Amino acid sequence: MTIGDLIRLLSDGEFHSGEQLGVRLGVSRAAVWKQLQKLESLGIPMEAVRGQGYRLTERLELLDGRTVVAGLSREARPHLTRLFVEETLPSSNAYLRERFAQGAGHGEVCLVEQQSEGRGRRGRTWVTPWGRTLMLSIGWRVDAGVAALEGLSLALGVVLARVLEHHGATPRLKWPNDVLLEGRGGELSKLAGILVEISGDAAGPCEVVVGMGINVDLPQAFRASIDQPVAAVHDQAPELSRNALAAALLDELLPLLAGFEQQGFAAWQGDWNARHAYAGCEVEILQRGEREAAIAGDVDAAGNLWVHQGERQWRLAGGEISVRRRA
Repeated sequence: MTIGDLIRLLSDGEFHSGEQLGVRLGVSRAAVWKQLQKLESLGIPMEAVRGQGYRLTERLELLDGRTVVAGLSREARPHLTRLFVEETLPSSNAYLRERFAQGAGHGEVCLVEQQSEGRGRRGRTWVTPWGRTLMLSIGWRVDAGVAALEGLSLALGVVLARVLEHHGATPRLKWPNDVLLEGRGGELSKLAGILVEISGDAAGPCEVVVGMGINVDLPQAFRASIDQPVAAVHDQAPELSRNALAAALLDELLPLLAGFEQQGFAAWQGDWNARHAYAGCEVEILQRGEREAAIAGDVDAAGNLWVHQGERQWRLAGGEISVRRRA
């Protein structure tokens, strides 16, 4: 019995006694009780009524590999080697890096309900509530070396933005790897983060794992526990399910990865600049512990962000650089 097995039973809207759950799941009532306590610790809303049993107060949509694969087009499907759907992992990116170490990894996708050690850019922790986000990682081998991957994280952001726009949302892109959404108060809040990890030969074959962490449906209590404004897909696209979002993303991400060596970021540059959250705005650049104010311009064909102070212009090339709008 897993947490997912228990959630599938409890999310049908009906009450189930501990004895009934034990029979359905093939375990003892004590084992059921332990898993019910886990649900509570994970922040999954549950109702318990004496004499009736337990049920979830909100239905949770679990990730389903068959549903995701069935949603792929004929163009994307041949690029998918294998799809893993896991309940909990330290990190979906780390999972695929280990697959590469085992001689696999290329064209493999990992979806996970919750990560315990998820990371964002610059080593930041990416905290996720169980079953409320879409944590997605893809492994890919590239023959042309690291230089062929310039601007990849920005192109991935364009894909996510396009998918959400198709469902009525209005995302914006923040250089170099964040997707933002306008909150109820008009402020731009973080919706998703993108992490690209590369290993191998700088000038030859290398392995890349691209990860996306997307907030889909965040409870208010969880939002209040985060030290920055956050947004969720359901804020603007409440009907978009996690499985449909996963399928739509993979339908575009897999062909993107298959052709990125040949196309490069130039094919995505215009689309990224059209969604640039801070174009023409004063931003604060944090680099090597120092802060500097500048006006944000566009990104170039290599994915570098150009900024200026009066007549002085220079480009930011990623690495340990953070750009945020100046208050």
